[in-house]
Amino acid sequence: MTIAPVPDRVSALAPEPAPLVDAHGRTISYLRISVTDRCDLRCRYCMAEEMIFLPRSALLTLDEMAIIAERFIARGVTKIRLSGGEPLVRRDVGDLVQRLGSHVGTRLDELTMTTNGTRLADHAEAMVDAGIRRINVSLDSRDPDRFRFITRHGDVAKVIAGIMAARDAGLRVKINMVALAGLNEDEIGSMLAWCADEGLDLSLIETMPLGAIDEDRVDRFLPLTRVFDDLAGRFPLVRDGRRTGGPARYWRVEGTETRLGLISPLTANFCDGCNRVRLTTEGLLYLCLGHDDRVDLKTALRGGGIAGLDAAIDDGLAAKPARHDFRIGVGEAPAVARHMSVTGG
Repeated sequence: MTIAPVPDRVSALAPEPAPLVDAHGRTISYLRISVTDRCDLRCRYCMAEEMIFLPRSALLTLDEMAIIAERFIARGVTKIRLSGGEPLVRRDVGDLVQRLGSHVGTRLDELTMTTNGTRLADHAEAMVDAGIRRINVSLDSRDPDRFRFITRHGDVAKVIAGIMAARDAGLRVKINMVALAGLNEDEIGSMLAWCADEGLDLSLIETMPLGAIDEDRVDRFLPLTRVFDDLAGRFPLVRDGRRTGGPARYWRVEGTETRLGLISPLTANFCDGCNRVRLTTEGLLYLCLGHDDRVDLKTALRGGGIAGLDAAIDDGLAAKPARHDFRIGVGEAPAVARHMSVTGG
C-alpha cells in the first residue's frame, strides 16, 4: 500500500469552509477519541473478563490521532474528550494531551478526559499544565469489596487517591457512576453526599447494551427515573440549566458547588440534540454509540491526506443516524457487538 505523505500541522488546521453538519441538521462540535481499547480493569457491565484487544499494529499513531483531531478542530469542533479503554495506559499519551491542549483557548474551548483513576495521581499535574481543566472518573462504588467485584480486581483506595490528587491539582472532577440494580443502588445516595462534601460532581448513567458480557444486563438495569425520585426526597436538588456539551441533564445540590447529572439513554432519549462523533483507536469514526455506521479515517488519511480525510468525514456525517436503538429486555441482543471500551462511551 502506498501511504500519502503525512500532513503537517499547518495543513491540518487550514481553514475549511464546510461545516460539520449531519443529514438531520445537527451541528457536530464534540469529538470523543478512544486512544486505546485496553484497560487495566475489567468492569462487569463494560467488558468480558477475557478480552481480546487490538494488535498494536492496527492502531493509529498518536501523531495521526492528533492530525485527525486537528482537522476536526479546523472544521468547527470545540470540545474533545480523550477516553479508552483507559487512556492513561497508552504510553506517551501525554504527548497527545500536550499537542491538543495547545489549542485550548484559541480554536478549542475544552479538552477533557475520562479515566478510571488508577493512574491519575501520577498524571494530574501534567494534565493541568497541558490545558485540561475538567476530568471524569469512573467510580461505581467506594466500598473496597464491592469495587473489587465490579472491576474484578481493582483497588478503590488507589482510585480515590487519584481523585483527591486531581482535585488538589486544580482539576474539576466529575464522578461517573453506572447505576446497577442489586449491586450499587444502595450506595447512590451516599456517593452524592460524599461528592458534595469533597467538592466533586456526580453523573449517574444507565447501563447500555453494548457488546457481549458475562452477565444479563436485564438483571442490572436500574432506571434513573426511579433513582432521581429517591434522591429528590433526600437532597435539596435545584434544576441547573448549564450544559457541558454532553447528554446529561443537571441538578445542583443546593448550598454546595456539586452538580448531579443524569445520563438516561433508555428512559430519556437525548438523540435530537446529539452533537458528537467518536474516533476509535484504530481510526474508525463512529457516528452513533448505538449503531455500527462508521468510516475508516485511518485509511483515508494514509491514502489521501487531508483531502481524503475530509471526504471520509463528510461521508460519515451523511450517514449519521437520527437516533440510537438501545433496548434492554429478556432475550434482547446487545445494540452493537463492540464493547464500550472500543468507542470510549
